[in-house]
Amino acid sequence: MGQQEIVYIKIPQNVLAKDRHVTLEDVATMESSDASIVRQLKQKRIYSFADGIGDKKPKKQQVVFSVLKIVELIHEDYPAVLVVNEGESDFVLEFDPNEAKTNWWEYPLVALLCVITFFGAAFTIMAFNNDIGITDVFEKLYTQALGSAPDGVGELEICYSIGLAIGITVFFNHVGKKKITPDPTPLQVQMRKYEQDVDTTFIENAGRKGHSIDVK
Repeated sequence: MGQQEIVYIKIPQNVLAKDRHVTLEDVATMESSDASIVRQLKQKRIYSFADGIGDKKPKKQQVVFSVLKIVELIHEDYPAVLVVNEGESDFVLEFDPNEAKTNWWEYPLVALLCVITFFGAAFTIMAFNNDIGITDVFEKLYTQALGSAPDGVGELEICYSIGLAIGITVFFNHVGKKKITPDPTPLQVQMRKYEQDVDTTFIENAGRKGHSIDVK
């Protein structure tokens, strides 16, 4: 008796399909000692999204897949293969026909968001400084060190402003399009956590409602 072939598959929690006809290669990375099995499985179609013909603006479509369904589809072609899952047990499969399109209204929207963020951050900093009484603190420091507080802006205010800007830049680890260090920025970390929470909730809701694509 020959040794049973093993196919290792790894699927992330969220997969964005580039075409409405989704093949196994689009969602999973695979490895096996038999390269011909992997080559054939990569071409296997696992799902087809609605074409959206007649829609003025096709909507993004999402489905929840169980990895057991993927195993079942593999066994349709290779029933004797042992499939080992190294990824998620359930995953979200998305298809957005508008993904490659750039809408003109996105540019003014981004500009408006930048303006709101700028003034919002400025207001937050001013409110914080007013809350802790930074002006009184500086006056006391001037009085203790120099005997009296200067009229207008002094050295402490200038150094504090420069230090605040440097601190924010270092914390967010970003200057324009370049990162200071290879580490992910705090915004990237929070966005990844948010995406994971959204995917987990979507998977759980689909499972409770019986809308996930699973084995019978």
